[in-house]
Amino acid sequence: MAEERDGIPQIEASELEQLLKTKDDNTVIVDVREVEEYVEGHIPNIPLVPMSSIPMVIDEFDKSKEYVFVCRSGGRSQNVSLYFKDQGFEKVINFSGGMLSWHGETNEGMENVVKDIKDLYK
Repeated sequence: MAEERDGIPQIEASELEQLLKTKDDNTVIVDVREVEEYVEGHIPNIPLVPMSSIPMVIDEFDKSKEYVFVCRSGGRSQNVSLYFKDQGFEKVINFSGGMLSWHGETNEGMENVVKDIKDLYK
C-alpha cells in the first residue's frame, strides 16, 4: 500500500492476491459493481454488494472490520471507500486498478450476491 488517494489507501492486484491468500477474518473484500458486470466475471468467493445499494444498507456493515472495495477500474470502489469514510468507517481500502488490472482466476455467474449484509461475516 504505497499510495494513498484522497485519504484512501490504494492496493494493486498483487496486494489483493496476497490478501485473498491470507484470509484474515477482519478484512472483508467486497465487489461493488452492478450485478450484470459481476455475473460476467468476478474474483472467486468475493461477495457482491452493488454500489447503488450501499446507502440503503450502510448501517448493517460492521465498523470494526477492514473493507477492501473492488469495481471495474477503481473509480466506483474509490467513491464507495470515500463514502464509508464519511460514514465513520476507519479501515477502508480501494483496489485501484479494479477488475481491468486483475489477471488472476475469475468465475462467472451469481456465485456470491449478498442479500443480507450479515452474510459478509460468515
